[in-house]
Amino acid sequence: MRVKLSTEIKKNLKMMSVLSLTFHTPEDLCQEWETYVKTDLLQMAENLMDVEKYILSEVASDMIGEGKNTNLLLIFENDEKRTDFVEIELINITEIIDAKFGQEIMIFETHLNPFGSRF
Repeated sequence: MRVKLSTEIKKNLKMMSVLSLTFHTPEDLCQEWETYVKTDLLQMAENLMDVEKYILSEVASDMIGEGKNTNLLLIFENDEKRTDFVEIELINITEIIDAKFGQEIMIFETHLNPFGSRF
């Protein structure tokens, strides 16, 4: 039984695909960005169809001297759904943010390929 469970977990883990989006906000836009995150960005994350799970969080770091970082961790069923998201939805999200904030908000996209998890 233990071997079967372990094989099943590995199979599910192999299928899981993760994307981390980090939004860097300059100091002068932090208040407006915080409001946007708690309303619009949160609602956007809730409505993403192909996302299995997500975590939207403020990044606490001593390394950030100016501004603020926000992270949206997205978990997809597989790489294909993650790729579709990057090619379609991420472009839409970027355009929406650019329309509201100009190009002041920098978006960093990081593809995470798990080889271990206790998620």
